[in-house]
Amino acid sequence: MTELRKRGGGGDPDSTENISDKETDGEDRLGLAAEGEGEGEGEGEGESKGDTPDVPPSVDNTPECLNKALEGLSSRWKNWWIRGVLSLAMIFGFFLIIYLGPIMLILVVMSVQIKCFHEIITIGYRVYHSYELPWFRTLSWYFLVCVNYFFYGETVADYFGALVQREEPLQFLVRYHRFISFALYLAGFCMFVLSLVKKHYRLQFYMFAWTHVTLLIVVTQSHLVIQNLFEGMIWFIVPISIVICNDIMAYLFGFFFGRTPLIKLSPKKTWEGFIGGFFSTVFFGFIGAYLLSQYQYFVCPVEYSNERYRFTSLECEPSELFVMQEYTLPAMVQNTLRWRTVNLYPFQVHSIFLSCFASLIAPFGGFFASGFKRAFKIKDFADTIPGHGGIMDRFDCQYLMATFTHVYIASFIRGPNPSKVLQQLLVLSPEQQLNIFNTLRSHLRDKGMLPPAVVEAQ
Repeated sequence: MTELRKRGGGGDPDSTENISDKETDGEDRLGLAAEGEGEGEGEGEGESKGDTPDVPPSVDNTPECLNKALEGLSSRWKNWWIRGVLSLAMIFGFFLIIYLGPIMLILVVMSVQIKCFHEIITIGYRVYHSYELPWFRTLSWYFLVCVNYFFYGETVADYFGALVQREEPLQFLVRYHRFISFALYLAGFCMFVLSLVKKHYRLQFYMFAWTHVTLLIVVTQSHLVIQNLFEGMIWFIVPISIVICNDIMAYLFGFFFGRTPLIKLSPKKTWEGFIGGFFSTVFFGFIGAYLLSQYQYFVCPVEYSNERYRFTSLECEPSELFVMQEYTLPAMVQNTLRWRTVNLYPFQVHSIFLSCFASLIAPFGGFFASGFKRAFKIKDFADTIPGHGGIMDRFDCQYLMATFTHVYIASFIRGPNPSKVLQQLLVLSPEQQLNIFNTLRSHLRDKGMLPPAVVEAQ
């Protein structure tokens, strides 16, 4: 940008692809002006108006009845009550969705994903739309459809093998799924290239990158949330719950005891809230893991039943993670507590690591979102939830937590999945299935695992 300004006073205009002052001003509005011009430590201090994008401020959509009930309170306590009431309502809604089962959870995740994508894309569109280049919004939603088609198609192939085997059209789509996905993406890529307009190339590529980064942050992470759900509802509920707990407890500790600022990106965050949220989250996660580990509804993997034509997660033999075991305490702890052993579910131990991440690392997802909002001089991503902002404001930490949970399961928990292997075998041709059967029978016979009657019959 600085280089363009230097060239603007003279020289060959064609050397800069005839980039007009209007485009240069548009890039400044995106916050792409030369770094170091008028930067300050405080929010908005020293930043020129040219760096502020064309994004209108959030609107207060608090219900009128709630405003009247809290009319006599200061703005600080009014905001506290609004956040509290809406938080309780969302927690109740979360419990209701869990009760409705896995399909409803998947639909909610998809809805949240679409809303988060819409909020982020809208911020960019309000700048981009001023140039009357409407393909940005169209292509953004097209790429969202393409990426979702790819990820959910992979899910169908992995977890719905029996259904795929029964339906002829699904067999075709699963077999050529990746080729179809790539072809769809190429169509969008070609449309983007054809939409390029002279004098606005740079801005259009900024928006192209904006869309793809949004897809990476939102769609990929929501896909991992659903992958975690298929491992068992407990792997969905516990990570989300401990992030919610950390958010609430950090806010409460910071509200009542906060004195020491934590990070400049979020001036209202305090060390007192950060530390209080950490201990509260570890305790909550440990107790919550104990309670949920007792019920097969939460611990059994979510699978599609070919006989019942629906998801089943109610009956299974719980894995070792959810079977009570006895642990010997370290000598130092024995001397302090006078206990030698303690009975725990192994998942409770894992919940400690999940809680530590949720309270120490996941908040950086919120700090990242705060930096993003500060760059565009907006308070919230949207005004969907009074006192909370947009959906993305509530899920900025959840997406980072979902990725960690998925990596944690793949690294320390997940082993070979017999059900998934069986579904893949059912897709093979009869000759391939018979070959695998003979190979497996020979392997079991060599290991002496077949009953004598079976060996003699061969």
